[in-house]
Amino acid sequence: MNDQELLRYSRHLLLDEIGIEGQVCIRNATVLVVGAGGLGSPAALYLVSAGIGHLYLADGDRVDLSNLQRQVLHRETAIGRLKVESGRETLGALNADSVVDAISVRLEGPALEAAVAKVDVVLDCSDNFATRHAINRACVKLHKPLVSGAAVRFDGQLIVFDSRDPDSPCYECLFPQSSELDEVRCAELGVFAPLTGIVGTMQAAEALKLVGGFGRTLTGELLLLDARDLTVQRIRIPRDPECPVCGKNPRVSTTTLT
Repeated sequence: MNDQELLRYSRHLLLDEIGIEGQVCIRNATVLVVGAGGLGSPAALYLVSAGIGHLYLADGDRVDLSNLQRQVLHRETAIGRLKVESGRETLGALNADSVVDAISVRLEGPALEAAVAKVDVVLDCSDNFATRHAINRACVKLHKPLVSGAAVRFDGQLIVFDSRDPDSPCYECLFPQSSELDEVRCAELGVFAPLTGIVGTMQAAEALKLVGGFGRTLTGELLLLDARDLTVQRIRIPRDPECPVCGKNPRVSTTTLT
């Protein structure tokens, strides 16, 4: 590390759990953040500010006025622009040493697998089940850890899936695609703005622990947060041996989105 890096990350270096070795691991890491909205904004900001070496930011949407209540990557001047371009500009101004690549399409199929293959950790900051399941399948196939977050109304969720761990479940184990789950989005039910910041920042923290090799992650543990009274629950999620994605006899294609 050069003198500028030693000064910039000095507060990390003072932590015995991170130190120079951990910070170098962070600098050498590559992450994929899928979604540049309410969760992806704080996640990307804290990953880049912490010194992540290379970040891929994927999102096919454009900035809308209604996004600005919580999507802190973007400014009023960005309305109408691609979110990933607006995000890359903001992140570049925050830390020029971090390489930020913008992927301005909805990742799916071979393109999704190719993006996942390039990185050390994937952060699912998307807002629909089809994308979440597709990301999960790609991560299981390529043995990449996945940090999954969700926020709607006042309710937040966070969990880490790590197929390198034989005891870790995957997203399919928790939310089977065959089950009848309502597609709940903040555009329809609303979301408390700071909640997306809380969950997205925790996603960044889990990703940094994974690449830095310190702390204990939420692998296989679902954290539930109620922002109305800040109550937190942690629930152990077992791996389903019959899971069609990560079970003994996987039978779901990883290259299809739905």
